[in-house]
Amino acid sequence: MTSYGAGHADLARAIHDECGRLGIEIPPDSLQRLAAYAASLWSWNERLNLTRHTDVPRFVSRDMGDAAAIAAHLARGERVLDVGTGGGVPGVLLAILRPDLKVELSDSVAKKARAVAAIVAETGLDVPVHTGAAQALVAARPAGPGRFDTLVVRAVAPLAKLLGWFEPLAESYGRMLVVKGPRWEEERDDARLRGPTRKVTIRRIASWPIRGSDNESVLLEVRRRDDAQRFMPR
Repeated sequence: MTSYGAGHADLARAIHDECGRLGIEIPPDSLQRLAAYAASLWSWNERLNLTRHTDVPRFVSRDMGDAAAIAAHLARGERVLDVGTGGGVPGVLLAILRPDLKVELSDSVAKKARAVAAIVAETGLDVPVHTGAAQALVAARPAGPGRFDTLVVRAVAPLAKLLGWFEPLAESYGRMLVVKGPRWEEERDDARLRGPTRKVTIRRIASWPIRGSDNESVLLEVRRRDDAQRFMPR
């Protein structure tokens, strides 16, 4: 891993330059916090396996690229739960790039939840981190101001398994946004065949290239069937 001096200034500059090279737009005032997060994540990664993206090009192209794509589909002030946050992607990045959002993080692995809570604190963010199954957290807030508008999911489980967890709770949250890779159509078809889809629909709402390959990532939206009809393009 490259060493960056002068506090996080060099790292912030490297992130800025890589975002510019890849055409990823970020608020200028987010750079120092992005650098602080990356430095903290990589430091913790030496003690606990949290990420494979341990240099600026991969951090920007994969982690920030995914977070920026998700952010474009979130309305101002949404309450967002990052399901299975791992090292904080995409939830921490969403909180940095979009401070208007009400972001919370969850992970069922206690040691990962403790690590990401420390990373959040070291980054200077006020973002709640929950230990345990995200399903229980969602089920505990079916209504009221604590209800989640959007669940964001990246690299957690196949779609069929995700639907097994969250389709029964479809009335307790707004929607899911799920980042998937080149095999997304296989997963979607398998989910429709084997997963519970009586209450929800699945559709692709965005795609973007995976840098350094011929493949692309996609953003899938999972909504309650009655809600989905209202959001379908005419």
